[in-house]
Amino acid sequence: MSEFSNRILNGDSLEILKKIPDKSFDLVFADPPYNMQIGETLKRPDDSKVKGVDDKWDKFKSFKHYDDFCKSWLSECKRILKDNGSIWVIGSYHNIFRLGYHLQNLNYWLLNDVIWRKNNPMPNFRGTRFTNAHETLIWASKNKKSKYTFNYQSLKCLNDDLQMRSDWIFPICSGKERLKKDGKKIHSTQKPEALLHRIILATSNKNDYILDPFLGTGTTAVVAKKLGRKYCGIEKDKKYFKAANDRINRTKVIQENYLDTLENNKSKPRIPFGSLVELGILKPGTVLFDPKKKFNAKVMVDGSIKHKESEGSIHKVAAKIMGTESCNGWTYWHCNIGGSTVLIDSLRQKFISQKRI
Repeated sequence: MSEFSNRILNGDSLEILKKIPDKSFDLVFADPPYNMQIGETLKRPDDSKVKGVDDKWDKFKSFKHYDDFCKSWLSECKRILKDNGSIWVIGSYHNIFRLGYHLQNLNYWLLNDVIWRKNNPMPNFRGTRFTNAHETLIWASKNKKSKYTFNYQSLKCLNDDLQMRSDWIFPICSGKERLKKDGKKIHSTQKPEALLHRIILATSNKNDYILDPFLGTGTTAVVAKKLGRKYCGIEKDKKYFKAANDRINRTKVIQENYLDTLENNKSKPRIPFGSLVELGILKPGTVLFDPKKKFNAKVMVDGSIKHKESEGSIHKVAAKIMGTESCNGWTYWHCNIGGSTVLIDSLRQKFISQKRI
């Protein structure tokens, strides 16, 4: 994989994809040509020309030509994805439905569609349609059985402890981030780093391999490098390739000790309360009590606990006392260890940290 690790390659995407070994990458982000079918020059009310996407690389002879192209690169991406890998594709209303169709036909497993809502979109100058203020991303795993990466806790933390929704608000790439030469944009559809930061943080881990088969001016590789991932990008256009290469060389990796992310609860070992009893960490007859020491319960030999007439799991009995439908018994019950009050969850965490499971 050294040939494709932390490198960008100048050439035809399909030809280079065919050279990559099977099951090499953990994540693919693809921003393919949109086939936007712009038929005539767009002008502002002052008669000045709108610089939209009219590049040669976005033009195809027919829908069939575009479909054949998409099926080819999506097939190669599936081949080079690891079994638990996933892919993101982004597009506009011109092509995203065709991409979704091909993804399903190739037996990718669709996980989410995400709306990128632009808070500074280009206006609709003619006033004949709604302002096109969003693009759509599709996130899919390699297949239905893939155990794909999703860093739920990190995304929740990123969103002020609220679940991350599938509608994201980011501005289009502008200001200092927008690459220009002689005052003109180098690439017509440069994506903002913030968008890739969220995608890469959400669906990959440190040292994972990330591929962008249509690299453009290098946003995916830049963000992957910053976040401690290994990247590979493919770009056909020499002007874009040079801009991407220069940009990546200027990019610094975030310090290693700042790259750690929150561990997902689902990835943590599940320790039944009864295991603490079986291993003698808590003995039958141990008295558990609530934070205010107002209620207490005794540990039974089978890992259940008993409080007056109530008995059952640490969660069930705590909920009964609290008068709620549910309660996390691990963070409710305490015990006395060596004269000190100890939360029973700290016993579980100590047990896990000692790798006794």
